[in-house]
Amino acid sequence: MKTALITGASSGIGKDMALYLNNLNYELILVGRNKEKLNELKKRCSNATVIICDLSSKEEVYKLYLKTKKLNIDLLINNAGFGLFGFFNETDLETELKMINVNIVATHILTKLFLKDFIKKDQGYILNVSSSAGFMPGPYLNTYYATKNYILKLTLALYEELKKQKSNVKVSVLCPGPVNTNFNNVAGGSFNVKGLSSEYVAKYALDQVFKNKLIIIPTFKMRMGIFLTRLIPIKLLLKITYIIQKNKFR
Repeated sequence: MKTALITGASSGIGKDMALYLNNLNYELILVGRNKEKLNELKKRCSNATVIICDLSSKEEVYKLYLKTKKLNIDLLINNAGFGLFGFFNETDLETELKMINVNIVATHILTKLFLKDFIKKDQGYILNVSSSAGFMPGPYLNTYYATKNYILKLTLALYEELKKQKSNVKVSVLCPGPVNTNFNNVAGGSFNVKGLSSEYVAKYALDQVFKNKLIIIPTFKMRMGIFLTRLIPIKLLLKITYIIQKNKFR
Protein backbone atom coordinates (compact mmCIF):
# COMPACT_ATOMS: atom_id res chain seq x y z
CA MET A 1 0.00 0.00 0.00
CA LYS A 2 1.31 3.44 -0.93
CA THR A 3 1.30 6.35 1.52
CA ALA A 4 0.48 10.02 0.97
CA LEU A 5 1.02 12.94 3.34
CA ILE A 6 -1.33 15.87 2.76
CA THR A 7 -1.06 19.23 4.50
CA GLY A 8 -4.14 21.40 4.75
CA ALA A 9 -6.24 18.24 4.58
CA SER A 10 -9.18 19.42 6.69
CA SER A 11 -11.09 21.11 3.86
CA GLY A 12 -11.13 22.13 0.21
CA ILE A 13 -8.64 20.67 -2.25
CA GLY A 14 -6.67 18.86 0.45
CA LYS A 15 -9.75 17.09 1.76
CA ASP A 16 -10.87 16.04 -1.72
CA MET A 17 -7.38 14.83 -2.61
CA ALA A 18 -7.49 12.66 0.48
CA LEU A 19 -10.85 11.16 -0.52
CA TYR A 20 -9.66 10.51 -4.07
CA LEU A 21 -6.43 8.88 -2.89
CA ASN A 22 -8.44 6.80 -0.44
CA ASN A 23 -10.33 5.41 -3.43
CA LEU A 24 -6.94 4.54 -4.93
CA ASN A 25 -6.13 2.54 -1.77
CA TYR A 26 -3.53 4.96 -0.39
CA GLU A 27 -2.69 5.05 3.28
CA LEU A 28 -3.17 8.68 4.30
CA ILE A 29 -1.47 11.04 6.72
CA LEU A 30 -3.84 13.96 7.21
CA VAL A 31 -2.16 17.12 8.49
CA GLY A 32 -3.76 20.34 9.69
CA ARG A 33 -4.90 22.34 12.70
CA ASN A 34 -8.61 21.51 12.80
CA LYS A 35 -8.75 18.29 14.81
CA GLU A 36 -12.52 17.90 14.53
CA LYS A 37 -12.60 18.20 10.74
CA LEU A 38 -9.59 15.94 10.29
CA ASN A 39 -11.14 13.25 12.46
CA GLU A 40 -14.38 13.52 10.47
CA LEU A 41 -12.36 13.00 7.30
CA LYS A 42 -10.50 10.09 8.87
CA LYS A 43 -13.83 8.29 9.40
CA ARG A 44 -14.44 8.44 5.63
CA CYS A 45 -11.08 6.87 4.82
CA SER A 46 -10.01 3.24 5.02
CA ASN A 47 -6.55 3.84 6.45
CA ALA A 48 -5.72 7.31 7.74
CA THR A 49 -3.70 8.93 10.50
CA VAL A 50 -4.39 12.44 11.78
CA ILE A 51 -1.52 14.72 12.81
CA ILE A 52 -2.39 18.08 14.32
CA CYS A 53 0.24 20.60 13.27
CA ASP A 54 0.47 24.38 13.12
CA LEU A 55 2.45 24.83 9.90
CA SER A 56 3.15 28.48 10.73
CA SER A 57 5.57 27.17 13.36
CA LYS A 58 8.91 26.07 11.92
CA GLU A 59 9.51 23.89 14.96
CA GLU A 60 6.22 22.04 14.42
CA VAL A 61 7.04 21.49 10.76
CA TYR A 62 10.32 19.83 11.71
CA LYS A 63 8.46 17.69 14.28
CA LEU A 64 6.00 16.67 11.56
CA TYR A 65 8.85 15.46 9.38
CA LEU A 66 10.48 13.55 12.25
CA LYS A 67 7.14 11.85 13.01
CA THR A 68 6.62 10.72 9.44
CA LYS A 69 10.03 10.27 7.81
CA LYS A 70 10.11 6.52 8.53
CA LEU A 71 6.59 5.87 7.26
CA ASN A 72 7.81 5.34 3.69
CA ILE A 73 5.94 8.29 2.20
CA ASP A 74 5.38 7.89 -1.55
CA LEU A 75 3.51 11.15 -2.23
CA LEU A 76 3.95 14.50 -0.47
CA ILE A 77 1.24 17.09 -1.10
CA ASN A 78 2.05 20.58 0.17
CA ASN A 79 -1.45 22.03 0.02
CA ALA A 80 -1.80 24.20 3.13
CA GLY A 81 -2.02 27.93 2.52
CA PHE A 82 -4.12 31.07 2.90
CA GLY A 83 -4.38 34.66 1.63
CA LEU A 84 -5.18 38.17 2.80
CA PHE A 85 -6.79 41.01 0.84
CA GLY A 86 -5.80 44.67 1.30
CA PHE A 87 -3.25 47.38 0.61
CA PHE A 88 0.22 46.33 1.76
CA ASN A 89 0.52 49.35 4.08
CA GLU A 90 -2.80 48.49 5.74
CA THR A 91 -2.76 44.69 6.13
CA ASP A 92 -1.65 43.10 9.39
CA LEU A 93 2.07 42.29 9.44
CA GLU A 94 1.79 39.34 11.81
CA THR A 95 -0.87 37.73 9.62
CA GLU A 96 1.35 38.20 6.57
CA LEU A 97 4.37 36.68 8.32
CA LYS A 98 2.21 33.73 9.35
CA MET A 99 1.10 33.41 5.71
CA ILE A 100 4.72 33.38 4.54
CA ASN A 101 5.51 30.70 7.12
CA VAL A 102 2.60 28.49 6.02
CA ASN A 103 2.69 29.12 2.27
CA ILE A 104 6.47 29.22 1.81
CA VAL A 105 8.54 28.14 4.82
CA ALA A 106 6.58 24.98 5.65
CA THR A 107 6.44 23.95 2.00
CA HIS A 108 10.15 24.64 1.58
CA ILE A 109 11.13 22.59 4.64
CA LEU A 110 8.94 19.59 3.85
CA THR A 111 9.90 19.62 0.17
CA LYS A 112 13.61 19.73 0.96
CA LEU A 113 13.59 17.07 3.67
CA PHE A 114 11.33 14.60 1.90
CA LEU A 115 13.07 15.22 -1.43
CA LYS A 116 16.35 14.08 0.10
CA ASP A 117 14.66 10.88 1.26
CA PHE A 118 12.98 10.35 -2.10
CA ILE A 119 16.27 10.81 -3.95
CA LYS A 120 17.95 8.18 -1.76
CA LYS A 121 15.32 5.59 -2.71
CA ASP A 122 15.02 7.03 -6.23
CA GLN A 123 11.25 7.25 -6.19
CA GLY A 124 8.41 9.43 -4.94
CA TYR A 125 6.11 12.26 -5.97
CA ILE A 126 5.90 15.80 -4.64
CA LEU A 127 2.93 18.00 -5.49
CA ASN A 128 3.21 21.63 -4.44
CA VAL A 129 0.00 23.64 -4.60
CA SER A 130 0.59 27.09 -6.07
CA SER A 131 -2.05 29.07 -7.98
CA SER A 132 -2.65 30.89 -11.22
CA ALA A 133 -1.51 33.80 -9.03
CA GLY A 134 1.97 32.31 -9.22
CA PHE A 135 2.39 33.61 -12.76
CA MET A 136 1.58 37.24 -11.94
CA PRO A 137 2.10 40.12 -9.51
CA GLY A 138 -0.93 40.66 -7.30
CA PRO A 139 -1.77 44.15 -6.09
CA TYR A 140 -4.34 44.01 -3.27
CA LEU A 141 -3.50 40.34 -2.66
CA ASN A 142 0.20 41.10 -2.71
CA THR A 143 1.77 38.74 -0.20
CA TYR A 144 -0.33 35.78 -1.29
CA TYR A 145 0.66 36.24 -4.95
CA ALA A 146 4.31 36.55 -3.92
CA THR A 147 4.16 33.30 -1.94
CA LYS A 148 2.61 31.45 -4.86
CA ASN A 149 5.27 32.83 -7.22
CA TYR A 150 7.86 31.35 -4.87
CA ILE A 151 6.26 27.91 -4.84
CA LEU A 152 5.88 27.83 -8.62
CA LYS A 153 9.45 28.89 -9.36
CA LEU A 154 10.93 26.60 -6.71
CA THR A 155 9.12 23.57 -8.12
CA LEU A 156 10.15 24.38 -11.69
CA ALA A 157 13.79 24.62 -10.62
CA LEU A 158 13.59 21.31 -8.76
CA TYR A 159 12.18 19.62 -11.85
CA GLU A 160 15.22 20.62 -13.89
CA GLU A 161 17.66 19.67 -11.14
CA LEU A 162 16.10 16.20 -10.80
CA LYS A 163 16.20 15.79 -14.56
CA LYS A 164 19.91 16.62 -14.63
CA GLN A 165 20.53 14.16 -11.78
CA LYS A 166 18.64 11.48 -13.74
CA SER A 167 16.41 10.95 -10.72
CA ASN A 168 13.12 9.05 -10.86
CA VAL A 169 11.62 11.41 -8.28
CA LYS A 170 8.82 13.50 -9.81
CA VAL A 171 7.69 17.00 -8.87
CA SER A 172 4.56 18.81 -9.98
CA VAL A 173 2.96 22.16 -9.22
CA LEU A 174 -0.78 22.79 -9.21
CA CYS A 175 -1.83 26.25 -10.43
CA PRO A 176 -5.62 26.49 -10.41
CA GLY A 177 -7.72 29.57 -10.88
CA PRO A 178 -10.67 30.23 -8.55
CA VAL A 179 -11.74 27.14 -6.60
CA ASN A 180 -14.74 26.92 -4.27
CA THR A 181 -12.98 26.43 -0.94
CA ASN A 182 -12.71 28.25 2.40
CA PHE A 183 -10.00 30.52 0.95
CA ASN A 184 -12.30 33.53 0.58
CA ASN A 185 -13.55 33.38 4.16
CA VAL A 186 -10.00 33.41 5.49
CA ALA A 187 -8.72 36.06 3.06
CA GLY A 188 -11.75 38.32 3.44
CA GLY A 189 -12.87 38.38 -0.19
CA SER A 190 -15.02 36.61 -2.75
CA PHE A 191 -14.53 35.42 -6.32
CA ASN A 192 -16.24 37.49 -9.00
CA VAL A 193 -16.20 34.55 -11.42
CA LYS A 194 -17.53 31.05 -10.85
CA GLY A 195 -14.97 28.85 -9.15
CA LEU A 196 -14.23 25.22 -9.93
CA SER A 197 -15.29 22.53 -7.51
CA SER A 198 -12.51 21.33 -5.26
CA GLU A 199 -13.49 17.74 -6.09
CA TYR A 200 -12.77 18.36 -9.79
CA VAL A 201 -9.48 20.13 -9.12
CA ALA A 202 -8.30 17.43 -6.72
CA LYS A 203 -9.00 14.57 -9.11
CA TYR A 204 -7.62 16.43 -12.14
CA ALA A 205 -4.45 17.38 -10.29
CA LEU A 206 -3.68 13.89 -9.00
CA ASP A 207 -4.39 12.29 -12.36
CA GLN A 208 -1.86 14.69 -13.89
CA VAL A 209 0.69 14.04 -11.14
CA PHE A 210 0.65 10.34 -11.95
CA LYS A 211 1.22 11.24 -15.61
CA ASN A 212 4.33 13.19 -14.50
CA LYS A 213 2.88 16.54 -15.56
CA LEU A 214 5.03 19.43 -14.33
CA ILE A 215 2.64 22.41 -14.38
CA ILE A 216 -0.98 21.49 -13.71
CA ILE A 217 -3.58 24.08 -14.69
CA PRO A 218 -7.20 22.87 -14.65
CA THR A 219 -9.34 24.05 -17.61
CA PHE A 220 -8.29 25.26 -21.04
CA LYS A 221 -9.74 28.70 -20.29
CA MET A 222 -7.36 29.26 -17.37
CA ARG A 223 -4.39 27.96 -19.38
CA MET A 224 -5.18 30.46 -22.13
CA GLY A 225 -5.62 33.26 -19.60
CA ILE A 226 -2.20 32.61 -18.11
CA PHE A 227 -0.65 32.45 -21.58
CA LEU A 228 -2.15 35.82 -22.48
CA THR A 229 -0.66 37.46 -19.39
CA ARG A 230 2.76 36.97 -21.01
CA LEU A 231 1.72 39.18 -23.89
CA ILE A 232 0.36 42.07 -21.82
CA PRO A 233 2.66 44.97 -20.81
CA ILE A 234 3.46 44.71 -17.10
CA LYS A 235 1.84 48.03 -16.08
CA LEU A 236 -1.37 47.11 -17.87
CA LEU A 237 -1.29 43.67 -16.24
CA LEU A 238 -0.87 45.31 -12.83
CA LYS A 239 -3.89 47.53 -13.47
CA ILE A 240 -6.04 44.60 -14.61
CA THR A 241 -4.99 42.44 -11.67
CA TYR A 242 -5.71 45.22 -9.20
CA ILE A 243 -9.24 45.70 -10.57
CA ILE A 244 -9.91 41.97 -10.38
CA GLN A 245 -8.69 41.73 -6.78
CA LYS A 246 -10.41 44.94 -5.68
CA ASN A 247 -13.73 43.63 -6.95
CA LYS A 248 -13.32 40.56 -4.73
CA PHE A 249 -12.98 42.58 -1.54
CA ARG A 250 -15.92 42.59 0.82
